[in-house]
Amino acid sequence: MPAWIKPTLLAFALLLCGPALAQPPQREGPTCGPYKLAFYEHGVLYYRDASGAYAGIDLDIVNELARRSGCVFNTVLESRVRIWDQLARSNLDLSVSGIPSPEREKHAEFMLYLQTRNYALLRRELAARLNSPEAFLADSTRSVVVVKSFKHGQVFDAWLDKLRAQQRVTEVPDFETAARVFKLGRADAILALPTNWPMILRGEGMQEPISVLDWAPQDRVSAGLVVSRQRVSEADRQGLRKALAEMHRDGTLEAIFKRHIGAGLAKAMLLEAAAAPKP
Repeated sequence: MPAWIKPTLLAFALLLCGPALAQPPQREGPTCGPYKLAFYEHGVLYYRDASGAYAGIDLDIVNELARRSGCVFNTVLESRVRIWDQLARSNLDLSVSGIPSPEREKHAEFMLYLQTRNYALLRRELAARLNSPEAFLADSTRSVVVVKSFKHGQVFDAWLDKLRAQQRVTEVPDFETAARVFKLGRADAILALPTNWPMILRGEGMQEPISVLDWAPQDRVSAGLVVSRQRVSEADRQGLRKALAEMHRDGTLEAIFKRHIGAGLAKAMLLEAAAAPKP
């Protein structure tokens, strides 16, 4: 073989192999997601702080879940009405602080992380006379304002059904609107969770003349991460369950609650271990 042929063949072989050798390694995408996750503004669950940036219990929980599970979340801000509509139509992957119901559980899994209950807020002068749900119901001139699509617990939901039958319930899209309706005297009572009424009512200048009435002490409203059964794989849901259970077990959830609502209320809101998500 002539001496010049060997270098030529070697060069030709390198030319054939070169493009394959020069290709960069394939980048792997996230093992979980990306998923579209909707927040909604509601008291200390999700709110703008003094600097204008968003903060809150739900934001801290989602950030920690992303860190532990490796899931990538593309977040948006929505109203609760639109969130439930999108979940029902399989147009949304996840949301936060959702309260389960048989209808909702048909299309979403609920990974619970907090428990609380609603209180009735009335002006003090009126609360002195209408100091029970029965007394309020008996006065046909009185009305209540609530956030549309909210579940308020067994006692309050049954009470609201009776008021709705008498057209005595005003339903609005968010709690800020409900607080304004109440402040303007267009409703005599408002139902609220401890996570929202202190901050909102202070902002509306209504703290002093208001009585907070515990009309349903036996109620417990549990809420948590809402995960589409159709759009989020079982493997990813299992990873989120495991991460949330670890957060409950190692005290991270309680620390997040304390950061936003203080130690006393944090203990009361932390879901009992028996009801927490299992890893």
